[in-house]
Amino acid sequence: MKKKQKGLTSFSESLKTPVFLISLIFAVAFVIAGSVLPDFDDYMDKTFTWIVTNFGWTFILGGSVFLIITLFLIISPLGEIRLGEDNEKPEYSNASWFAMLFSAGMGIGLLFWGVSEPINHYNWPAIGEAGTAQSLQLALQYSFFHWGLHPWAIYSVVACSLAYFTYRKGLPMLLSSTLEPLIGRKQLNGPLGNTVNIIGVVATLFGISTSLGLGVMQIGGGMETLFNFPNNTFLWLVIIVVVTALAVVSTTTGIDRGIKWLSQINLGVAGLLLLFVLILGPTLFILNSFTHSTGSYLQNLLSMSFGIDAAGEGSQGWYSTWTIFYWAWWISWAPFVGSFIARVSRGRTIRSFSIGVLLVPTGVSMFWFSVFGGTALYREHFTDASILNTVLKDEALGFFAMLAQFPFADVLIVIAMISLTVFFVTSSDSGTYVIGMLTSKGNMNPPLQLRVTWGVLEGAFAAVLLLSGGLAALQTAAVVGGFPFMIIMFLMIISLIKALFKELNDGSLPMERQRVYVALEDLRDENKIHEDVISDDPANENIDSDLSK
Repeated sequence: MKKKQKGLTSFSESLKTPVFLISLIFAVAFVIAGSVLPDFDDYMDKTFTWIVTNFGWTFILGGSVFLIITLFLIISPLGEIRLGEDNEKPEYSNASWFAMLFSAGMGIGLLFWGVSEPINHYNWPAIGEAGTAQSLQLALQYSFFHWGLHPWAIYSVVACSLAYFTYRKGLPMLLSSTLEPLIGRKQLNGPLGNTVNIIGVVATLFGISTSLGLGVMQIGGGMETLFNFPNNTFLWLVIIVVVTALAVVSTTTGIDRGIKWLSQINLGVAGLLLLFVLILGPTLFILNSFTHSTGSYLQNLLSMSFGIDAAGEGSQGWYSTWTIFYWAWWISWAPFVGSFIARVSRGRTIRSFSIGVLLVPTGVSMFWFSVFGGTALYREHFTDASILNTVLKDEALGFFAMLAQFPFADVLIVIAMISLTVFFVTSSDSGTYVIGMLTSKGNMNPPLQLRVTWGVLEGAFAAVLLLSGGLAALQTAAVVGGFPFMIIMFLMIISLIKALFKELNDGSLPMERQRVYVALEDLRDENKIHEDVISDDPANENIDSDLSK
C-alpha cells in the first residue's frame, strides 16, 4: 500500500507557512544588509570574536558528547532498532548511499583543505615549533582530528534522530519532530516547533554558504592557475551564477537521478585523482604517514577531544581558528547533512547506520589527507617546493600548487576543478531539498518551485559572505549558524535516548521481540514433546485405566 505523502505538496501553500515566511525574511534581510552596509564585515568579525571567546568551550564539549552518544548507540542493544518497519530493507545500496552522504557531507571541504590545512598546521602547529619533524607529524594528526570521527558523529546524531522519528514513529521529516517526546505532537508545527525549524533553516543557509563560498574561491583559484584570470570578487560572482544555475537544473531531476548519479560519478573521479597522486607521489612516505598519524590520532583522541589550551601554553588563537571553527561549521551543516542523510537512510538499523556514517567516511577522509596533504608536506619538508608560500598567499590555491608538482599538471587541475564543481552542485542541490522539507512541513519531495527559490538564495548568501570578507566571513557564518543549533542538538539527544529506552522497556525492540518469540516457540516445542511422550508410553494407559475405576 502506498504511504500517504506527508507535508505540503503545493508551492502556494508552502509560501504561507511561518517557517518559510520568517526564514525568507531573514535570508533576504541578510543579503540586503551584506550588500549595502559598509561595516558589515566588522559586525561579522565582532560577532565571531564574542562567540568564540565566551562560548568556544561549548563547541569543544558538545562535539565530544555527540561522539560518545554515537558510540553508545553502536554498542548498546538500542542499535538493533531499525529506522523504519522491522522488516524493511535499505532504500539505497551501500555504494549509492555512501556516495550521496559523502558528497553532501565533505566534498568541497576536502578539496579546499586537503592540502592547505596540513600545510598550515606544519607552519603554525598547535604546540611546538613550526617547520620541524614534530610539526610535520602533528599536521596530519590534527587534520584527521578535524575531519574524522567528531564531524560525522555530529551528522549522525541529527540524521539518526530524524530518521527514527520519521520512519519509525511516522512523524513528518522536520527537525521539530526529533523533539516530540519533549514538546508533544501538537507543538511540532506550533510556536516551539516552528522556532526549531527556523533555526535549522538559518543554520543550513550559513553552513552551506560557507562551503559554497570555499568552493567558489577554489574554482577561482583553478582559473587563475590555468588561465591567469585574477581570482577576485568579480570572478567569484560569475562562478556563483554559473554553478548555482547548474545546481538549480540538477534539483529538477530529483534525488534518484540528479544527486545519486552525480555523487557516484564524482566519487569515482575523485578516487582516480587520489590513486594517481598516490602512485606517482611519495608513496612510501604517504603510507608511513597514514599509519603513524592514524596511531597518533587514536592514541591522543581523548586529550584532543577536550583540549582548548586553557593555560595558554600553545599557539595563541589556534583553537579558535581551527578546532572551534570546525566544530561550529559541522554543527551548522548538521541540519542540512543530517536531514539529507536521514532522507536516504530508510530501512537501516541504528547500528549499521551509525557505523556506516561514522567509520567509513572517517577512514576515507583520513586517507585523503594522507595522500594529498602528505604529498604536500613531503614536498615542503624534504624538497625545495614552495607550496607553503602559495598557501600563505591564498589557501584556495594550495591543492593546485600540489598538483602542479606532477606530470600532466594542467589535466589534473582541470579534473580537480570538474570534481569541485560537481561537489558544489550536489551540495547546493542537497541543501535545497533539506530547506524545502523544513519549509513544506516535512514533505520529503518538496515542490520544485520551493527548491529553486532556496537554491537561488543559497547562491546569494555565498556571494554576500564572499564580498563581505572572504574566508574570514565564511568562518564567522559557520560559528554564528552553529551555536543556536548546537543547543537544539543537545535536546535531540535527550529526546532520542528517551524514546529508544521506552521501546527497550516496553520490549518492543526487534531483538527483544525476537527473544520472546524464540522463547515461546521453545516452550511450545517442549510441551508438544512432553505430550507426545505421555501419549506414547503404555504405562500411562494402565494409569489412566486405574484412574477411571
